[in-house]
Amino acid sequence: MADDGTAYYEPESGRSLARKFEMQAYDLRAFLKKFEEETGGEAISDGFGILTESEEVTSAYISYSADVASAMKVVHEHLDGIADALRKVNKDTEVTDDDLAVLFGKHADGDR
Repeated sequence: MADDGTAYYEPESGRSLARKFEMQAYDLRAFLKKFEEETGGEAISDGFGILTESEEVTSAYISYSADVASAMKVVHEHLDGIADALRKVNKDTEVTDDDLAVLFGKHADGDR
């Protein structure tokens, strides 16, 4: 906000913020893929073995792993959605700024 109380939007800051959310979503997706590979049912079964008493522990661990992966997917989708929304705000703001500039006499080529 400017000192006089008016709102001001800096397009480059908006683009930068959108990129940051996009990178966080990308990093989380990469981590999720690795997590699923390392904690999937087959990996867990191999890790706990086939002892009878380990079946309950294996089932609980697989269930927990699936819950964690599901939660991470929701966070990933949310971060990606925020990045998309910020990109839309940036695009809409630029279009609005251009339209307002024309209303105040600025031509598309930048001349008045």
